[in-house]
Amino acid sequence: MVLKSRLFMGAAAAAIMSSASPAFAQGNDSEVQALRAEVQALKDQLAAISAKVDAADAASKAAAKKPAVPETKWKGAPETVGEGGWTFKPRGRIHLDTGFVSTPGAYAENRNLGHATRLRRVRLGVEGTIPGNLGYKVDVDFNNNNVSFGDVWFTYSPKNAPITLRIGNFETLNSLEQISGSNNVSFIERNAFNEGFINARRLGAALAWHDKDDSVRLEAGIFTGHSIDGSIDNDGSIAAARAIYAPKFAGGQLHLGLNYQYRDFASNNRGVANPTTASPSQNQLARYRARPLSQLTDVRFIDTGSFAAKGDQIIGAELAGVFKSLYFAGEVQWLRANSYAAGDRASGLDLFAGGNTAVVPTGDPSFFGGYGEVGFFITGETRAYSKGIWGRTKVLKPIGSGGGGAFQVAARFDYLDLDDAALKNGLTNDFTTGTTSLAAANSRLGRGGKQSAYQLGLNWYPIDYIRFMLNYSHVNVEGGPLAAVVDPLSIRPVDQRKYGVDVVAARMQVEF
Repeated sequence: MVLKSRLFMGAAAAAIMSSASPAFAQGNDSEVQALRAEVQALKDQLAAISAKVDAADAASKAAAKKPAVPETKWKGAPETVGEGGWTFKPRGRIHLDTGFVSTPGAYAENRNLGHATRLRRVRLGVEGTIPGNLGYKVDVDFNNNNVSFGDVWFTYSPKNAPITLRIGNFETLNSLEQISGSNNVSFIERNAFNEGFINARRLGAALAWHDKDDSVRLEAGIFTGHSIDGSIDNDGSIAAARAIYAPKFAGGQLHLGLNYQYRDFASNNRGVANPTTASPSQNQLARYRARPLSQLTDVRFIDTGSFAAKGDQIIGAELAGVFKSLYFAGEVQWLRANSYAAGDRASGLDLFAGGNTAVVPTGDPSFFGGYGEVGFFITGETRAYSKGIWGRTKVLKPIGSGGGGAFQVAARFDYLDLDDAALKNGLTNDFTTGTTSLAAANSRLGRGGKQSAYQLGLNWYPIDYIRFMLNYSHVNVEGGPLAAVVDPLSIRPVDQRKYGVDVVAARMQVEF
């Protein structure tokens, strides 16, 4: 419009020139006529230009009314970015595992030990954002003829507010390694206490807050006692919280964290089994156990067996650091069960399964687990960390760009103690009469056990979204339910008998 105004001002000036004094016109009529012709030509040109400006303005306004064409970016899969805050990206992962778990001592040949290959995860999903500061993520897992759900949630982050509300199916704020995606942990399997203490995703809601530079994060939530499944039984609940302090330090990144869970177990429901997924108990029966750091077997060498409990509490501490190509991480968790006592009775809806009898410890048993690991990227990469969890490693020289990919080495010590005197001395309680009986010594001493493991890992990342993993673990077991079978000739008490298991495992991982 400014250009148009200037053009008409020029036209006005030309018109003034065309009305020169009569004296001048009489003195040189031919020149005046020529000048008038030039002025008229100028007017015609200005009119034409004005018409073009008007057309350009109209076209600009029309274009502004048309929706923007969505933009597509590549992030391992196409991410579509639309007008107003819409984004959409498919996501997924494939984890194919193979390996070997040795058979210890005199333990009879078991088809669940030895060599095995397993399609551990085939996960498909979507993630993105919605106008209004909303976000979403949905993961569905297809493996071993089963269908289950991973993260399924919506988030709301108010504009200019450092908070996020999350609702759906997600980890119960339970552990740095457990919350971090399986694509981004250093070893094929997470540490033993996450399996032993049944840390998992459940349905719930959580509110998170972070400071301006994202070095402090606080999150608290409440969850049902199970994950997404076909059950409509919502009995049982979990309250959880996690606090993170992640300052920059000495040119690197530190991570310090605390996590807490209070888990109220589902009721007995007249002894009818609760058919839920990822429940921390089977009704009012607690049971804590763990594999020898490999999902290629379902044999558990340490196992508390079932005992009567109303709930439990877990407190954990986290420590990690990343300094260029070197990183370290460690966590510990303590669990204390709120158990029933000898002489307790139950009737009606409180009836226990199995004839209304169950093991009752002589006090509230407690268990402990922890790990420490250190790793190094030989090729110079840095382990990714953001917002309190591990992220995807960025390969500096991928094989498609003339490089050889990224190589990572890692070592870990893992420990899980499910041994507790209150449980080993526990009685079998008849909840109908309140009478008790004492199980055989070997049976009582076999409750629980201790497991320690030394692990080595080598990982190769050809590109950002593909990883090949190779792990070796030597697992030491003390006590547990299989100790008498593995070492039947020992004169030691069952809970003091020791033996070892070797595990070699490899994984091919593809994600997008």
